[in-house]
Amino acid sequence: MTYARAEDVQIDAWETIGNKGWNWNSLFPYYKKSEEFRPPTVAQVANGASYVAQFHGETGPLDVGYLYNLANGSLFHMFNNTWEEFGIPYNPDINGGHMHGFTVWPSTADVLANVREDSAQAYYYPIRSRRNLHVFNGTIGNKIIWNDGYKGDAVAKAVEVTLADGTIDVIYAKKEVIISAGTLRSPAILELSGVGNPAIMSQYGISTKIALPGVGENLQDQTNSLHLYTSNENRTALGPYVAFTDLQDLFGKDAAAEFASSTNASITAWAAAVSNANHNAISASALEYLFQIQHNLVFQQAFPSAEIITTFFGNIVGSAFWGLVPFSRGSVHIASADPLTYPRINPNFFLIDFDLTVQVALAKQARKFWATAPISTLPAAEAQPGLLTVPANASDAEWAAWIKQSSTTNYHPVGTAAMMPRHLGGVLDERLKVYGTRNVRVVDASVFPFQVSGHPTATLYAIAEKAADMIKADMRG
Repeated sequence: MTYARAEDVQIDAWETIGNKGWNWNSLFPYYKKSEEFRPPTVAQVANGASYVAQFHGETGPLDVGYLYNLANGSLFHMFNNTWEEFGIPYNPDINGGHMHGFTVWPSTADVLANVREDSAQAYYYPIRSRRNLHVFNGTIGNKIIWNDGYKGDAVAKAVEVTLADGTIDVIYAKKEVIISAGTLRSPAILELSGVGNPAIMSQYGISTKIALPGVGENLQDQTNSLHLYTSNENRTALGPYVAFTDLQDLFGKDAAAEFASSTNASITAWAAAVSNANHNAISASALEYLFQIQHNLVFQQAFPSAEIITTFFGNIVGSAFWGLVPFSRGSVHIASADPLTYPRINPNFFLIDFDLTVQVALAKQARKFWATAPISTLPAAEAQPGLLTVPANASDAEWAAWIKQSSTTNYHPVGTAAMMPRHLGGVLDERLKVYGTRNVRVVDASVFPFQVSGHPTATLYAIAEKAADMIKADMRG
């Protein structure tokens, strides 16, 4: 899996909106703490792999590095030289807080074994024999059971679960309940427990324990489009080539300035549209504040707002591309009081026109990229979308129609139990505790208040390491 962190100012924005202690400088040590980076070999360096040693950890549980089947160096230079024609510089290491440029990304991988590294490999298997660790395989967390003997903030005493054989059981908590079911499941567990929007929970006969309308809202994901060509060459090696670009790269300096002005004037309308879509669960005024911060980051800080992966498989070459920081917001909510019923997901892709405008510009740039030397020697014929679907002189409307019809989720959902002030629609405080509870936290990608320019995995590991220190500190008093 791609290991790409975030732009430093994006993490700083988490503190700007009210999460004290959550900034790039405070999170950076946890990125390093989680990581055991294996430097590239001499051959891999010749093939484009590079790194800055001070950005990486050496003793963490998560293996990160470059796989041995990296494509040969001549191909890397073709991609790099082509991006230089677009004014995109080479970035030797995107994991130091500045992601702009073309690079070869590292992966979460056990390089020596040549296998993917995941959280089980990194964190669970090494300590699975501990006597105080019990894992219930095939078990579904249904809901939190509350201790009604306390006044004030709610106290969780147990979790109801459905075991692998279908029976329902209860697991009691001595200290805390930590929900880590992911962006699409954690809000459902909260709602099934009576924590969320009363208007949604009451539809399924669930009494409100804590009214938190932001639960399940603020869903942010990216839309992935593929631009593909057949090639006269057949390649089987790995080509993890990626360019992170800002909007000035995409539109040009003058057009980007005009885009900044026109979109800034639209923020109030965007906030109203999203608030209307979520039935005012998060107010338009709160969204306008958040959107203004995001807009300032995109245009004034000029961090990467687009990602273009340029790669190949077999006799196919092409680009996968997406806007990194959509303004559209979706939701995920329960569809039943039955915990075995999947929640209802509404990503609201392209609700805000900014997102579609960026995706159209990326599609046009992808076609231009593959027609630019020296990479133009690789493609033979356009396979997707193809000139019959989107002609060479296609209008933006024609590109938009293809994008809406062909794009998929990027599988980077975040934000549905956001760590931000309650009046902004937040669900968690700065210590990742659910508002209105004494001992319930959420630790997964749902806590992100904003989408990040990297891939969520690296930042999620850092958040988990920071959360672990918070939990231990709180237990010590």
